[in-house]
Amino acid sequence: MERKVKNIFINGRIEPTFIADSISKHSAKTTIGGHSIFMGQVRKDEIEGKLVAAIEYTAYQELALEKMHQIREDIFQKYPLHCMHVYHSLGTIKAGEICLFVFTSSTRRKPAIDACAEIVERLKAELPIWGKEIFEDDTHQWKENS
Repeated sequence: MERKVKNIFINGRIEPTFIADSISKHSAKTTIGGHSIFMGQVRKDEIEGKLVAAIEYTAYQELALEKMHQIREDIFQKYPLHCMHVYHSLGTIKAGEICLFVFTSSTRRKPAIDACAEIVERLKAELPIWGKEIFEDDTHQWKENS
């Protein structure tokens, strides 16, 4: 079954209430036995003596959504999932705030866990999303994914 391209981007941080609401909507789906959740949070890293205050995320949105659609299709073919939700922030996200939310659901826990992990790794490797680390002294550098 071909799924439609979904917009994964949210302007600003991902609110904890949004995450809680996403999770609570699944309580009526009684064939689900396992959920896996990954939340990426901006770290206040120290880099060369300077502290990261925020990350400003930008993306080549059209290409990122096409690539994410292909990842979604691949994951649904590989794992017996009921649901997959992926959200990534755009704009300036302060240290301590959530910038990535991946949520998978399956009848059993292992497919949900494995799919969630693979989505996060592929998203970081394949999507044209860039983060500019903004330091407390207002200087910046482009972030490299590790």
